Amino acid sequence: MMETKSVGIIGIGTYVPEKVMTNKDLERIVDTSDEWIVERTGIQERRIAAPDMATSDLASRAAQKALDDAGVTAEEIDLIIVATATPDMFFPSTACLVQANIKAVNAAAFDLAAGCSGFVYAMVTGSQFIKAGLYKKILVIGAECLSRILDWTDRNTCVLFGDGAGAAVLAETDPGYGILGSQLGADGSGGDLLKLPGGGSRNPATGETVSLRMHFVHMNGNEVFKFAVKIMGEAANKALEDAGLSAADVDCLIPHQANIRIIQSAAKRLKLPMDKVMINVNKYGNTSAASIPIALEEAVHGGKIKQGDNVVLVGFGAGLTWASAVIKWGKEANINC
Repeated sequence: MMETKSVGIIGIGTYVPEKVMTNKDLERIVDTSDEWIVERTGIQERRIAAPDMATSDLASRAAQKALDDAGVTAEEIDLIIVATATPDMFFPSTACLVQANIKAVNAAAFDLAAGCSGFVYAMVTGSQFIKAGLYKKILVIGAECLSRILDWTDRNTCVLFGDGAGAAVLAETDPGYGILGSQLGADGSGGDLLKLPGGGSRNPATGETVSLRMHFVHMNGNEVFKFAVKIMGEAANKALEDAGLSAADVDCLIPHQANIRIIQSAAKRLKLPMDKVMINVNKYGNTSAASIPIALEEAVHGGKIKQGDNVVLVGFGAGLTWASAVIKWGKEANINC
């Protein structure tokens, strides 16, 4: 029987816009307060993309950093997957725009829509192409320009989100490293809890959809919170089970950065001390599909993750979706260079 290939991350990079919007800034445009936001979410500030930048621009910058980190050229990339809820446009895909920007002339390209779970969905999906022997190097990107779809008069949503991008290069690694286990899930019956109702084939853009503010994020925050608290721990445990590991084996947890209370709840369910959990929601807010790769990159380059560590990535998002993966970190263990 042919031995299954091990696939992991050999390079990672991020990009966040320069403009910082603090909670104090938000106090001036919507009825909220720094104290209220921090107490309920843990968010202190977020990044906002410049008016002339779109999701593909953020994604392309993160992608180039990941390529540089991996020591790989754009021409070596076989496939680009962009996970996003805020594409530049319906078509062409944001992945095709990134392909042109970074000159990855040999790469196939497509977008993946799984909300905030998107990066892990894309990473697990991309790994299968390598395991199957179809491709050798894949660029996976989570990127969002959420500021473009926020209703800045809705204090329940506009305080939560920010813009950013994170990218990773996937390749075959030494046996025992890379992705050891994963779990992807969805519950479409909860689709109405977090959505952007206008602009698609159900509610195409009209004067009425604009006046009804249907082209902005709509969220039932209480129900999404309850779902997230339940699913984060469950999803992480299922990925660990798939990897043949337990929570006691986890060296670092990289949770979706949506809300500090959800992160704390996930850590509690896994019986993990908070010093094993990566948290940067205070700096960036919820960047959706970009959240996990940005946190992962900061953990890696900040020394929180080292060679051989067992790392758990776990997220939840619109759909409703959830996704988790266990990685034995070994960025230097690329056998394809």
